Amino acid sequence: MILDLLHLSEDEAAGIATVLKSRSLGDMMAAAEAMTVAGHGHRVTYSRKVFIPLTKLCRDVCHYCTFATTPARAGDAYLSRDEVLAIARAGAAAGCREALFTLGDRPEARYAAAREALAALGHDSTLSYLAEMAELVFRETGLLPHLNPGLMNGDDYAQLRPHAASMGIMLESSSDRLCARGGPHFGSPDKQPALRLAAIEEAGRARVPFTTGLLIGIGETRDEQVEALVAIRDLHRRYGHIQEVIIQNFRAKPGTRMADHAEPSLDDHLWAIAAARIILGPQMTIQAPPNLHDRVDLAPLIRAGVNDWGGVSPVTPDHVNPEAPWPHLEILADATKAAGRMLMQRLAIGPRHALAARDWAAPAIATHILRAIDGRGLPKVDEWSAGHGDPAPDIMPVERAPACRSILSILDAAEDGERLSQADIVALFDADQHDLAAIVDRADRLRRQAVGDTLTYAVNRNINYTNICLYKCGFCAFSKGSTRAMRGPAYRLDMEEVGRRAAEAWDRGATEVCLQGGIHPDYDGHTYLNVLKTVRAAAPDIHIHAFSPLEVTHGARTLGLPLEDYLARLKEAGLSTLPGTAAEILDPQVRDIICPDKVTADEWIEVMRVAHGVGLRSTATIMFGHVEEYRHWARHLLRIRGLQEETGGFTEFVPLPFVHMESPIWRKGLARSGPSYREAVLMHAVARIVLHPVIPNIQVSWVKMGPEGAAAILNAGANDMGGTLMDESITRAAGGVNGQEFGPREMQALAASVGRPVRQRTTLYEPVRPRRAALAGLS
Repeated sequence: MILDLLHLSEDEAAGIATVLKSRSLGDMMAAAEAMTVAGHGHRVTYSRKVFIPLTKLCRDVCHYCTFATTPARAGDAYLSRDEVLAIARAGAAAGCREALFTLGDRPEARYAAAREALAALGHDSTLSYLAEMAELVFRETGLLPHLNPGLMNGDDYAQLRPHAASMGIMLESSSDRLCARGGPHFGSPDKQPALRLAAIEEAGRARVPFTTGLLIGIGETRDEQVEALVAIRDLHRRYGHIQEVIIQNFRAKPGTRMADHAEPSLDDHLWAIAAARIILGPQMTIQAPPNLHDRVDLAPLIRAGVNDWGGVSPVTPDHVNPEAPWPHLEILADATKAAGRMLMQRLAIGPRHALAARDWAAPAIATHILRAIDGRGLPKVDEWSAGHGDPAPDIMPVERAPACRSILSILDAAEDGERLSQADIVALFDADQHDLAAIVDRADRLRRQAVGDTLTYAVNRNINYTNICLYKCGFCAFSKGSTRAMRGPAYRLDMEEVGRRAAEAWDRGATEVCLQGGIHPDYDGHTYLNVLKTVRAAAPDIHIHAFSPLEVTHGARTLGLPLEDYLARLKEAGLSTLPGTAAEILDPQVRDIICPDKVTADEWIEVMRVAHGVGLRSTATIMFGHVEEYRHWARHLLRIRGLQEETGGFTEFVPLPFVHMESPIWRKGLARSGPSYREAVLMHAVARIVLHPVIPNIQVSWVKMGPEGAAAILNAGANDMGGTLMDESITRAAGGVNGQEFGPREMQALAASVGRPVRQRTTLYEPVRPRRAALAGLS
């Protein structure tokens, strides 16, 4: 009985009400809950915000409303600039992220007092003053404005969109009957359903993330509720702009014409919520105000399909329902937990639209949004950034509890060596709290099974022979020339200096040199062969780990050679292994944004496939936390696993968190501020799980994570600490603050901090001869 509700066809739209009424409330709630979990997992969100009642004057006279008033009762018709800013600053100080502007609909059309007040403020309309105040609040406090100004047309949205993260208008009902004499909307010209639907459609055309919803229990029938939900669904299918749908229950208020009108029962509300979920689908955010029910009723609302509590303010009351105070967040969290869900904060713009902020918000607003969110589209809850030197936050739950069954099932499958699906991997990356803890624990267990407790590191030196590059990778602050990087002068090392650095590294106990650089306009395939000959002559026994697939492709192309032939020549000239850099994210959609002129994902895979075929092993990397989403991470890991199952040529997997501070794409406001700490931990843990058992070694970058962050990840699936480097310039060019060298003594101290044994290794994870290890230990 649940399945037919989950799979209603479009052809059944006209008869949805009949279908729903033939099902019990229990069946509807079961179907709705399954859909909610499928679309949102176990997360229930809320927005921490302040209410700014810009004006309580309104040209409508809804018979249930206590918000709107008259000039005689209102005092000042509009809040002043100072009053608006004082509320916003109090909200910012209390940790709010949203400023919800509530106001009546065009009061100047009804009241001379409103027109006079606007003139004194230097405006001719409420919307014009609203635009100024939204801009002021955003500029001065960083709060993201959400605007509810009533009916608007395309020009109105264009006026307000530069200053708002989102907007909204409640449809309330699609019933014209409610606008007739004796109905709750009689005398309210802006409550005509056709006008409100037109306003919602105009928001879609204007690319405005939009909130709408129903007010149930004001006299409409269930058929009319369904009709309104279908209308919302159809508009969203056309424009994709509906970020949330509120199902609000009518509350009778003393002093209104509907003070004696019967309120809807809890079952009535549950039916409407479940109907909304079933009609609008698993991805839609369904909201119910948590202050309009008793605390014991909140868990049933979640089971009926709610995945969002709306705005909760620690500073201001609900001006629309002042008789119903907001529940404390602790109470809301407990009630959410009672329903088996997790309470999490969101922004004024919903997660789906936040991730695509460049498409859905004006540039300044979009930049602010992107810099605030993680890969889920939710605000980052810690101040940690990769490469920034921040202390590692504690992200594990204080009290442990079992993970949800779906997560445990995925973990069990991975431990059995099964290849996980993209959806499974996304679910792991989406995890938090107890699910996160379970993933970390399982990754650590798989690490122990695969390689034991001994941690490893290599003594090596980076030689970046040039930072001049023909390519325009948006994330790169290292290269010079066409990317106009921010830090340091352009350079090109001559062969003598490359050889000197290699010899010096060998003398200091290094077993490896890692050579990479930009694609200099003068470089061709001979250049890379000469680099190898130079290093081999200067340090005959050192392991040469060199040349990304981009450099290999460039070298082969400039000499007109097939990849196989060119890689064979590189190997003959002394190349030992390849670094797995230039992978970034192995997905065309992402690469088109961050590195459109670089090797494609397929070309990267092909270079590695051919390299493995000629006997050259390599590492594999991912550079994450910029413009991509979890589904892209999943695809990347699956491509790496697929090639490893084919060739067995990868020695290790190395997650590289995006260091944003000096990155061109971030400075232009086009990227997120790197991954959250939770995401960085999960990337290592999930990589261990997804790549089990085909890639035994997961490396953590002390350069990106910092020693403290790296230590935590060594208990989350990683077993290798990377190289000592001696010279590190790429991360530092991007604004990283960690040192250029992390020597053997520091590696040993890092291992000791997590209570684990440690040994120096070669690039291929073989033991290092004691005499060479001793030499490295003295450097």
